[in-house]
Amino acid sequence: MSAMFEHDNEERQARRAFTRRAILMGGAQLLGFSALAWRLFQLQVLDEGRYDPLADENRTSLQVLIPKRGRILDRHGAVLADSEETFRVTLTPALAGDVASVLEEFRRFVPLRQDEVEQIARRAKRQSRNMPITIASDIPFDMLARINLFAPYLPGIRTEVAWRRRCRAGLAAGHVVGYVGSVERPSIDDDALMRMPQVRIGKSGVEAGMEQELRGDGGVQKIEVDARGRMMRNLEVRDPVPGRDVQLTIDTDLQWRVFERVRNERRAACVVLDVKGGEIVAMASTPSYDPALVTDQADEVAWRRLLADTEKPLLNRAIGGQYPPGSTFKMATALAGLHMGAITPGEKLTCRGYYDLADHRFRCWNRTGHGPVSLHEALRESCDVYFFEVARRLGIDAIADMARMLGMGQIYNCGLPQQKAGLVADPDWKRGRWNAGWLAGETVLAGIGQGYMLASPLQLAVMAARVATGRSVEPTIVKYSANPRAGEFPELGLDETKLAAVRSGLKAVVNEEGGTGRNAALGEGKPLVAGKTGTSQVHSHSGNVPQEALPWEQRDHALFIGYVPADAPRYAVAAVVEHGGAGGTVAAPLVRDVMEMVLQVDPAGDAASGGAQGWDRPVRGSNQG
Repeated sequence: MSAMFEHDNEERQARRAFTRRAILMGGAQLLGFSALAWRLFQLQVLDEGRYDPLADENRTSLQVLIPKRGRILDRHGAVLADSEETFRVTLTPALAGDVASVLEEFRRFVPLRQDEVEQIARRAKRQSRNMPITIASDIPFDMLARINLFAPYLPGIRTEVAWRRRCRAGLAAGHVVGYVGSVERPSIDDDALMRMPQVRIGKSGVEAGMEQELRGDGGVQKIEVDARGRMMRNLEVRDPVPGRDVQLTIDTDLQWRVFERVRNERRAACVVLDVKGGEIVAMASTPSYDPALVTDQADEVAWRRLLADTEKPLLNRAIGGQYPPGSTFKMATALAGLHMGAITPGEKLTCRGYYDLADHRFRCWNRTGHGPVSLHEALRESCDVYFFEVARRLGIDAIADMARMLGMGQIYNCGLPQQKAGLVADPDWKRGRWNAGWLAGETVLAGIGQGYMLASPLQLAVMAARVATGRSVEPTIVKYSANPRAGEFPELGLDETKLAAVRSGLKAVVNEEGGTGRNAALGEGKPLVAGKTGTSQVHSHSGNVPQEALPWEQRDHALFIGYVPADAPRYAVAAVVEHGGAGGTVAAPLVRDVMEMVLQVDPAGDAASGGAQGWDRPVRGSNQG
């Protein structure tokens, strides 16, 4: 009886324990299902706005569509640079999985060298796995078809249409047009287009200067993908906006002819400017390069050769070369002297072949002296002593102010980057540079364009244009840009009679006996040229030793700047021949030949009749001259 009672008691205790466990387990399950139900409710209802886009992203892929780059045209519409359609293949590491095996399979269709495969693999490890890598470019259509046919066996591989920049400018306009290349370090605020490895941007010339207009706006393609990242269908496409065409002021015919003349020199540059509208109708620099060889570094050997060349063919000397303006600057000193009342046109100063200032003797290029000379004679014969005295009377501040008024010491907003501002030195500049005071001897050297003075050929052409017109001509290489057009440039504020006195002297430089620029004259019956020679010293002893006896790099620079026709100016021309020697014997003939070409082509209008009657110009495109 006792045993039976004990057995019933154990059975009741077991049932109670089971009931407690069942209740606990049921409670836990209820709690778990409640939490799961709440989480499902939270995910599907409360957080729908957060997770719905994420879920959509898992099944869609956004791809940036690269726009077609705008064309670069000359003033007559001839194409200097455009883009041609081609095909390329990209690899997205995130979709490829095993990059090495995919590349090995891809080599069945497109031959890749082992070093190229290794380079692609390294790039895949360095950059974001979602960023596509270009693994083949310019593939033919039959190869493209084979790749698309076997696309299921090539995960992460995608073919697409691409645009390849094609430059037709050649050597003649290589510096003007420039070249394109990849984006090296995209900024944080750059748009997504700039982060695409296939995008090419301008690196020099107009390609860089007009980048915003030429680039265009990227589009977006939204596609649906499966679990392996393969494209299923297009969901949405926003087409890219092509870049705008940019028309230049350059005349291709004239550009080639000017370049062919300039390239006869080892290093030289020449700029031809329409003084009415400020349009650059020709700009040549030698040595030059063909952008077609270096665009996107298509020919790596040619690119490395250009970089290593000591002649610096990549440098556009017309805007990036900086030279002492030498005696070409005397027109600025003369204008400053007249404007400030330091001299009058009829006053004569005596040149004995030297000029003494304190304990230093400055010599004229004519060691026997010019004797008493007026402003007209001093410009015609380029008397240094005359301008030493004018500079002393003026002081450096007045000289510097006139230099800036005539366009020196500045960078122009003309569509060309990589310009150098040159240098118009004054006491503030020297104090900031060397913490030293200005010397009187530095003022007299500045008066003849030596010492610290530096200018580019473009700045020299602008100076000639401003003296010729009396207006603040602004250069441009982009046609119909925001720059003022013909007749709209503001006046310089200089007295017309004083400008006329300087112009008379510049006309005498070329057309009167004793003028230093006689070699720039076009000949009987042709328009008259006005201008100024310059020989800028680059070595302290070059004035005492015959130029031909010096090493080439120690010889003087030869310069000539001028305008034509002298009495009705239409074109200003500036030329610099590095280490060419005397400006009157080297640079003046170069400018004469260029002016002949300019008047034959006459891209800005009929200028040939100015200053000459009865001269029959050759038709456009003639090889004469």
